[in-house]
Amino acid sequence: MKLVSLEKDTRLLKGTTVAIVLALGLIRTAVMSSAPQWMPTATPVKHVVVIFDENISFDHYFGTYPNATNPMNEPVFKAAPNTPSVNGLTDALLNHNPNSTNPFRLDRSMATTCDNDNHYTDEQKAYDGGLLDMFSVTACTPGLNMGYYDGNTVTALWNYAQHYALSDNFFDSEFGTTVMGHLNLISGQTHANISDIKGKVAFGSVIANVEAGVDDCVTSANGTPVTMSGRNVGDLLNTKGVTWGWFYADFPQSPNNQPIPVPCPSNYNSHYNPFQYYASTSNKHHLPPTSIAEIGTAADQANHQYSLTDFWNAAYSGHLPAVSFLKASKPQTGHPSDSTPLAEQTFLVNTINALMKLHEWKDMAILITYDDSDGWYDHVMPPIMNQSNDPMNDALLGPFGLCGTPKPDAYNDRCGYGTRLPLLVISPFAKQNYVNHTLTDTTSVLRFIEDNWSLGRIGDQSFDALAGSILDSFDFKAESRERAVFLDPTTGQVLTKEEK
Repeated sequence: MKLVSLEKDTRLLKGTTVAIVLALGLIRTAVMSSAPQWMPTATPVKHVVVIFDENISFDHYFGTYPNATNPMNEPVFKAAPNTPSVNGLTDALLNHNPNSTNPFRLDRSMATTCDNDNHYTDEQKAYDGGLLDMFSVTACTPGLNMGYYDGNTVTALWNYAQHYALSDNFFDSEFGTTVMGHLNLISGQTHANISDIKGKVAFGSVIANVEAGVDDCVTSANGTPVTMSGRNVGDLLNTKGVTWGWFYADFPQSPNNQPIPVPCPSNYNSHYNPFQYYASTSNKHHLPPTSIAEIGTAADQANHQYSLTDFWNAAYSGHLPAVSFLKASKPQTGHPSDSTPLAEQTFLVNTINALMKLHEWKDMAILITYDDSDGWYDHVMPPIMNQSNDPMNDALLGPFGLCGTPKPDAYNDRCGYGTRLPLLVISPFAKQNYVNHTLTDTTSVLRFIEDNWSLGRIGDQSFDALAGSILDSFDFKAESRERAVFLDPTTGQVLTKEEK
């Protein structure tokens, strides 16, 4: 819609014509901006986009930040002056590591690796009572999990850290696997009113990958369906009338408004769809959205569970939800053996470049983090904020076993915090070239959403009650803001003005 300039046509200065022009301007603003912009928030952030990738420890991607090797034929990374250091790999850790293999650099030619062991018990064993010398138990091939990438491979992530905020004290809420990380992201809870399943559910707590129990694509023949009880952040958002959605690239949708034909496509993985574990927030039949305008709303038959295509349809039509969780397709999650850091980089950069071109970028916060560590080495002993003493599954304290002594009536088999993970905050409000040292965990993302929209807490021993705040990554009072920084999806390097 093209608006006529008031300065160029003085005939519009009389009568009701001015009101018409102003009304057109308001309509244009409304079309460009989605409804959540006038929902009350505790910060100037009106849109949160969480990109939840797979299986990376902090040291695996940022252990030598901001110092890259810069060999020939790889993208060059040079840190800006006065770039803050991180709690990373020191010369002593690199050359005299207590593990049987010293940490070593992986270059771009080694982007494809096998998948390490990230089981609840084995990850605890790796820490060996605080000695951090048994990471061999999680390696998929001897010593590989001591490998790390630098700014010549994960170039985009290092460049985002240069222009926005990076945390070096952010931990997985618990030791363990993909499903546990996803459940903690949305509820801070892996315990439910469910029966034990040997090796997968202990004392009512999920300790391994199980499948979504409220999903037509999952049956006892192709998985271990589990239905979670209690609440998740989707329930809290619904109560407040805040629009939201989980957008997963491999989420299959019914071709009509009937339950999806089964079997579902093999690339669909319910591990990556945590709201499908809850009856209140599941799109059991994989129904498509009623319309683009209904995406993210309670009225939509898809019940907030969508494909990634639905996200872009909503975003480009002025219906971006207030809270969006994005999950890449299997080849682009960064998960070892399924994906690579380079494929992940392509997804991240293309996604973030597109988000920065939206009208809503001006009040957006993009949070990038990971579901678990995949057993990759990290040299920081996590603080144990939640104890567990199941002799069959807890093994953190070396030969003494267990994971401390839980409080009376506390849920067992939720030993955490687990391994340190990366967290990046990308926003016009993010501090520039900043490292946040505040103690935080996966549920700090959940808590930021809860606090920003005054949702309250999950309750029932959710980790959100323990979570530290990520607010130190923001500066809402700064007079100057970092402009959108566009990167090359292949090299991860900053694009010049001519290349954008």
